Amino acid sequence: MRHLLPGAALLAALLAAPTAALGADVAPGARHLPASPEPAALLPRYLLRDPQGRAVTIEDFRGRFQLVTFGFVSCPDVCPTTLLEFKQVLALLGDEANRLQPIFITVDPERDTRDILREYTAAFDARILGLTGSPELVRRAADSFRIEYEKVREPGARPDNYTMNHTAGMVLLDTQGRFLARYAYAMPAGEIAQRIRAAMSADGGR
Repeated sequence: MRHLLPGAALLAALLAAPTAALGADVAPGARHLPASPEPAALLPRYLLRDPQGRAVTIEDFRGRFQLVTFGFVSCPDVCPTTLLEFKQVLALLGDEANRLQPIFITVDPERDTRDILREYTAAFDARILGLTGSPELVRRAADSFRIEYEKVREPGARPDNYTMNHTAGMVLLDTQGRFLARYAYAMPAGEIAQRIRAAMSADGGR
């Protein structure tokens, strides 16, 4: 099994590749899990750390919308495609992007260090915030968003040679940190931006 590693050359290649071509390098055995239906009591929460090591919670962005996705840096196709869509959504929102905090939460905290996350997210857009934490805190955050993930290792592979199955897509939180919507993987960036702009308008444009 081959795993893509972070680095300037890799990230440049990802950013230069057409979106449609990014699905050609899926690791054997990897799959992306469907999102579960949203229960009425969905209450997203997280207590994680940013690339500077500062503790970050959902309350730190009160007054702003949050667009959250879960993934991992060595993901060969879905995660870079999603972060490219983050970049496109921010561009389409223009000045309204100041009211939105895009967040990438790793489901692979054992390998995705703060330095790796900083380099990875910055290669797509400096406004994307990468968050990590202990495996326990990452699991707690994922559960609160109804995100599933698991390690996938081929028989006989080394302990550090694995990929991750995980729920793909994006979750939009309102200015109070409450769940608003889930956007499926590969939903066009223009449609996502339009829906976010409508949510901002409904919020009163504050």
